[in-house]
Amino acid sequence: MARPVASSTERGTFVAVEHRALARRVYDTARLTGEFVLRSGAVSNQYFDKYLFEAEPDLLSAIVDAMVPLVPASTDALAGLELGGIPIATMLSQRTGLPARFVRKEAKTHGTCRLAEGGEIDGVRCCIVEDVVTSGGAVVDAARELRARGAELATVVCVIDRESSGRENLAAIGLELRSLFSMSQLEAATS
Repeated sequence: MARPVASSTERGTFVAVEHRALARRVYDTARLTGEFVLRSGAVSNQYFDKYLFEAEPDLLSAIVDAMVPLVPASTDALAGLELGGIPIATMLSQRTGLPARFVRKEAKTHGTCRLAEGGEIDGVRCCIVEDVVTSGGAVVDAARELRARGAELATVVCVIDRESSGRENLAAIGLELRSLFSMSQLEAATS
């Protein structure tokens, strides 16, 4: 007997339910409350500790599986930003078959003196991989340095967009932000 095929509406509903369940897992695992100073200098009463979801193999695997469609087809390499973007870029590399580059906050002063490890970036279409984007400052800094070394950049993928001007700041330098979750989606998943 033939198995019934789900309609596009049914598939869409399933995907939405799965996305919401994953958002709840991320929220429950990584959300901390208190008073936190963010990289941007802003003070927040909640913090998403990406290391808590990156350290959980099953959760990180589910996150990365959901992020694969965010990576543009034109990508030559994934540029994971130190430190939180590195585990995500490594797993995305495994899932997509794209090579990874590991981007330091600043170039080494010894050895190869490279900003990006793992291969060349000159003329390479890189998709920047980050964990959480607030103002986008770390991505802006990295993009400036990567472009100065010849990398071609158009897209940033991240797990969480805190919806705190990061999308706009990245757009101002020609980068599109594609997030798995926005802050509002994470908060909605708990209700």
